[in-house]
Amino acid sequence: MEYAIEMLNIRKEFPGIVANDNITIQLKKGEIHALLGENGAGKSTLMNVLFGLYQPEKGEIRVKDKTVNITNPNIANDLGIGMVHQHFMLVEPFTVTQNIVLGKEPTNKFAMIDIAKARKEIQALSDRYGLMVDPDSKISDISVGMQQRVEILKTLYRGAEVLIFDEPTAVLTPQEISELMDIMQSLVQEGKSIILITHKLKEIMEVCDRCTVIRKGQGIGTVNVSDTNVTELASLMVGREVNFKTEKSEAKPGDNVLSIDNLFVKDTRKVELVKGLNLDVHAGEIVGIAGVDGNGQSELIEAITGLAKTSSGSIKVNNKEISNLSPRKITESGIGHIPQDRHKYGLVLDYSIGENIVLQTYYKKPYSKAKVLNYNEIFRKAKDVINEYDVRTPSAYTKARALSGGNQQKAIIGREVDRSPDLLIAAQPTRGLDVGAIEFIHKKLIEERDKGKAILLVSFELDEIMNVSDRIAVMFDGKVVANVKPEETTEQELGLLMAGSQVKAGENSHDHE
Repeated sequence: MEYAIEMLNIRKEFPGIVANDNITIQLKKGEIHALLGENGAGKSTLMNVLFGLYQPEKGEIRVKDKTVNITNPNIANDLGIGMVHQHFMLVEPFTVTQNIVLGKEPTNKFAMIDIAKARKEIQALSDRYGLMVDPDSKISDISVGMQQRVEILKTLYRGAEVLIFDEPTAVLTPQEISELMDIMQSLVQEGKSIILITHKLKEIMEVCDRCTVIRKGQGIGTVNVSDTNVTELASLMVGREVNFKTEKSEAKPGDNVLSIDNLFVKDTRKVELVKGLNLDVHAGEIVGIAGVDGNGQSELIEAITGLAKTSSGSIKVNNKEISNLSPRKITESGIGHIPQDRHKYGLVLDYSIGENIVLQTYYKKPYSKAKVLNYNEIFRKAKDVINEYDVRTPSAYTKARALSGGNQQKAIIGREVDRSPDLLIAAQPTRGLDVGAIEFIHKKLIEERDKGKAILLVSFELDEIMNVSDRIAVMFDGKVVANVKPEETTEQELGLLMAGSQVKAGENSHDHE
């Protein structure tokens, strides 16, 4: 049988680590083929080998039955291979069209760049695949979901027959995810072949034909998706049975730790996005915030953590007013923050992972004395956190940017939870994590709750909100519009509340008990 792509017995090493150990994956023409594995299993590395970003130490790559040598991404493009990266490669001030043609600019007979011709071609591609992208929009003005479509167009414009999607749904809302699934299916109907790197098992069951599993750098095997199920895939990926239901006892809420009263917050464009919000979180409980992205959740978190100014209203932690204090003062008043954008707010990417783990505490003893850093203590602490949270890194001295997204996330969670703050704000804490790591993080959040800490969980994953929260506050249009208990509601009912329809009778948006 002729395969679109074959990667046979690929081995890729980095100093001190074998990332891919003799892995084989064969992509049939016209299929969506999942590449499934834990964070740091070597999925992205394998695809970076196929895309020419890395050279393998051993193994063979075949395209349409011919052995090829892909030494850089331009050769991959010429062979019809395109990659949509997990972290987008776009120039923000440029338009969609300028981004798509970058490096492959069409010219007219005067050797000038012919933007009009490119724009027409891009519009035609967008229409053909149902991408609905405006070629004239600036990247900085469009949503994350749209930016991803621009990345897809970029590969199609370069003539890709095989598209590699690297964790494409990690940053999308549920609605954007279902739209992306439709786009993938329409690409395959048009004769394209797709490799989908993911660890979201639901998505594999929904759109994939076959699935190759890799664990700790080794190929475990390839299965037909129609012959398997979520439980079997999870244990193939992690190497043990995974419990999808979080075990926890009933919460015993204590004193009020976070008290927000009539809060108003504007975004960077001076538009009011938090509009008279009230919210309480008690010691010993996890309050989940459910809401469609863009209803003020980000601005609420930024106001609590000092990243945004409040217009009016009050935020109290342990009865002390903290609104408009500096982020360090807020951290010191007992708040931990797992940010939703790990690159922008969670890490200094060019610092080592060890230095990142003490970002909140480096100026305190034992990590510094008389303003001189004590690196022995810093790295001793970092190694403890790395071990406890299973951060897969060659060492504590490795730069943060060299780690996979999931391992960067585990390092941030380790840093914040290890300080055991009175109030932990967890924004999308499991974004980009595999089922084994998600199970571990949920356990950690519940352990903190059981120590009497208050936890505010903000997540777009409704099953996470339902599974982990003791109480759910639904946000719509900048306010908390309902408070429900997970055991007394359904995902459908939450979905309706999130869309602003029918607030349950007898409830109002005020949350003080």
